[in-house]
Amino acid sequence: MNIHEYQAKALFEKFGVAVPKGAAAQKASDFEAAVAPLDGKGGIMVKSQIHAGGRGKGVFTDGFKGGVKFAPTKEKALELAKAMLGNTLVTAQTGPEGRKVQTIYFTEAANLGKRPDGRDDEYYLAILLDRATSRPVIVASTEGGVEIEKVAHDTPERIFKVHVDPAVGLQAYQARQIAFALGFSGELHKQCVALVAKLYAFFWEKDCSMVEVNPMLVTAEGRLLALDAKVSFDDNALFRHPDVVALRDLNEEDAKEIEASKFGLSYIALDGNIACLVNGAGLAMSTMDIIQHFGGSPANFLDVGGGASKEQVSAAFKIILGDPNVKGILVNIFGGIMDCNVIATGIVEAVKETGLKLPLVVRLEGNNVEAGKATLAASGLTIVSGDSMADAARKIVGLVTK
Repeated sequence: MNIHEYQAKALFEKFGVAVPKGAAAQKASDFEAAVAPLDGKGGIMVKSQIHAGGRGKGVFTDGFKGGVKFAPTKEKALELAKAMLGNTLVTAQTGPEGRKVQTIYFTEAANLGKRPDGRDDEYYLAILLDRATSRPVIVASTEGGVEIEKVAHDTPERIFKVHVDPAVGLQAYQARQIAFALGFSGELHKQCVALVAKLYAFFWEKDCSMVEVNPMLVTAEGRLLALDAKVSFDDNALFRHPDVVALRDLNEEDAKEIEASKFGLSYIALDGNIACLVNGAGLAMSTMDIIQHFGGSPANFLDVGGGASKEQVSAAFKIILGDPNVKGILVNIFGGIMDCNVIATGIVEAVKETGLKLPLVVRLEGNNVEAGKATLAASGLTIVSGDSMADAARKIVGLVTK
């Protein structure tokens, strides 16, 4: 689960991480109240809040450029905010359809310091899970304010990593390693060590999957600040954090994904035309791969889990059919724990209830498979059987593209 920058910074503050003073507003009538308590002497930053990066370089569909703007006065901040709110912002991460801006975040502009070589005093800091080691890893770089992928490609020597043993947690010497790697000394070194420790505490206690600060900067007054914040949480741990769940912004999520979550289904919309209904994440990914192998394009990732009910299968079909791009459906089920006949019964009921007209290919294997195949055959419906995963993929691609 992702949250907005203003929400992430509010959580940062609870863990003692220094951030610029700010306030968010969802209505133009609330803009003045949001800006009023801010010190506007150094200017105000006006930030569009969407779940996508690249906001500063984004362009609104009406031609207005930049989803993050500096305003020299509070009056200008209000003017910029009104131009952004309700407008659709297109960035490199939103796709051409963009995202509608429904929240504006105002923050006091920081008095950015300079390094001896004249560069802005900006850094990159993130904590995430390294799946290769199954450990949290702290990633830091002296090259803040730019895409970390570009830094990794062009100057990998400027990226520093420290892995944390989850059994013992972050050690003080590891936080000092990060501070030294970033070139800090004296008071700034102390601030960096404290900031890293607080961010890790937040990452661990809130079951985050990623915490990113880009940039982390040093002000002209010698203060270390988290200027930006990007946070995502482990969905499987949200039951432990009702306060985090309350921050969920459904406006930023695909309606089909929201509906799927109500039925305990894992659904991610893609841009293809062959829908997939599969049990198990690994099998789902393999199914998408084999569709591509035979020249097709998957329309979604949909994992109904290891013990799906007839109701869940029916709900999955309805969600799939809510995508107008879908031209065919491939059901690929391996019944280990799952009963293939339960799935088959759910498929028959869903096809009848929805009046499905699209091509449907079903491949069943495993527990009670013969009963499942018999149920499909006895239904009288136009359901194409796949003898293997490859056979099923080949058939659905052929039906969709003929």
